[in-house]
This record gives sequence, structure tokens and C-alpha cells, in this order.
Amino acid sequence: MQRRYLASGDRMVLVEFPEEISQEVNSQVHEMAAVVETTRIPGVAEWVPAYRTLGIVYNPMETSFRSLIESLEQIEGLGGQAQAGRSRRIEIPVSYGGEMGPDLDFVAQHNQLTTDEVIRLHTASEYLVYLLGFTPGFPYLGGMAPEIAAPRLAEPRSHVPAGSVAIGGSQTGIYPIESPGGWRIIGRTPLKLFDLSRNSPFLLKAGDSVRFRSITLEEFQRFEQLTE
Repeated sequence: MQRRYLASGDRMVLVEFPEEISQEVNSQVHEMAAVVETTRIPGVAEWVPAYRTLGIVYNPMETSFRSLIESLEQIEGLGGQAQAGRSRRIEIPVSYGGEMGPDLDFVAQHNQLTTDEVIRLHTASEYLVYLLGFTPGFPYLGGMAPEIAAPRLAEPRSHVPAGSVAIGGSQTGIYPIESPGGWRIIGRTPLKLFDLSRNSPFLLKAGDSVRFRSITLEEFQRFEQLTE
């Protein structure tokens, strides 16, 4: 797959993949990120995968822009081996509608569906975590059924509870922390997507697969009590 290496400031190489948002392109991004992690190229400090780019931050005192590109070109094609077995499948329990999902009715009406049909379609898909962004641990998930797409709010809410599951356009995501937000909230999960007390603060990682499972409000409350 064609890729371009561009300078982004004085200490980052931006690797560009084909100009499209797709699972195939995003998988190539994560495969290259896995290779960068396992090969430990001298001078590389960190890397940030996105939809169709991989930002690689390096120390210019340890390597140069040209030397880093040469190293990256040498490891092209190793992605499949490095990425094998790294993708995880995570199930996310969600209490849909009511106080947990104040916009579920809107999403249903907008798409001429019942709320049960929206829930069925939302839980039927397997989603790919394209990237984490916006707030710590916020997953941008691809693979949502187009039948439940919905426009963002004209005016974002100033307060969205942590764990809120929402739809923005043709994507779905989960608010990991309390924050402002403009996506349509259809439910909430009791799982903590971002927790600094854990060795790995983020529940989800870019490249993971996610499925949602509908639970009752009572199940949500019991789960929340167990995790307090």
C-alpha cells in the first residue's frame, strides 16, 4: 500500500497512507505502528496512529529525518507479522435510552425507526477502534450501520457524563470522562474507559474490535456498585 513520508515540524515524521477512511487503510496504519513498537528504531520516542496517518516523534539528537525514513522504509511489509494477535475484542455493556440515553428517541425518529430497532442495529455491528482522541481514551468507532446515523447537536452540551455512548454522523463513540460534547447520546456504559489507577489507564486501544451489549438500568446500577 502506497505511503508518503512527510516532515511535521522538526521532530516528527508523518506517514500518510491512501486518502480514504476505511478499515483496510486503518489496519495498515496499526500494522506499521506495531512494527515501530517491536523494532525499537533508535531515536523514536512515540507514535500516534490516526485514521490514515501515523505520526512518529523522534529525538533529532539521536537520529535524523532522512535516517529515520530509511529505517521506516526497511521495515515496510513486516506489519502482518507484528500485528498478529495484537487486536483484542472487547464487549461494552450499555443501558440504552431514558436518563442514560436522552437522544435515543431523536435518533429513532430521525431515521424512521423504533428505539428497539436502533438498539438492535447498534448492538449488531462489530466496530473498529480507528483511533483515540478528543479526550483521554475517547474511541472513534467505525462500522456503524448507516441506518442509525444522526447529525450532531446544533449546540454542544456543556456536560456529558462519563461512559455516555453516542452517535455523531456516521460514527459512534464513548465519552470516557465527563466533558462537553455534541454527539447524540443514546446510552451509557458502567465501564470506566479511562482510569489512572490502572496500570494501563485506557480500556480500549486503537485497532481493537468492540461490540455493544444491551443491559437494563438495574444491571447497570449493580455493575456500577461492584466497580466502586
